[in-house]
Amino acid sequence: MGLKIYKSGQGYHTRLWTGISIFALVATGCYVLYGQLAQAGILVQTLVPMAICVAFAGGLFWLLNNRKVADFLISAEGEIKKVSWSSRREIVSSTMVVISVVIIMMILLFLADFVFRYVLDQVFNIY
Repeated sequence: MGLKIYKSGQGYHTRLWTGISIFALVATGCYVLYGQLAQAGILVQTLVPMAICVAFAGGLFWLLNNRKVADFLISAEGEIKKVSWSSRREIVSSTMVVISVVIIMMILLFLADFVFRYVLDQVFNIY
């Protein structure tokens, strides 16, 4: 397969952002490993995380150009393009409904807690 990109014109954004996201996680892990290897000497501290990053980058390139994975990501991007996204107005109104329900539930739970605490205090003198 070499360095040839499988179906290079298809699923570009999905493969790109999947690769960037996974590599960002690996690079963060390598940075933490770099800090953990401070006692091992500068050569080991630098080369081990760098080798892991390079190995994961190569593996990630291979994975994202693997026939099955690439076809899945291409079809996922195709399905996302078919989605009918909500308008800004619908999102704002739905968000307001959710926030209102959360506030109402918070008030009801506070009142229930207050009543139970009062009853327990009166019956058992706990508080």
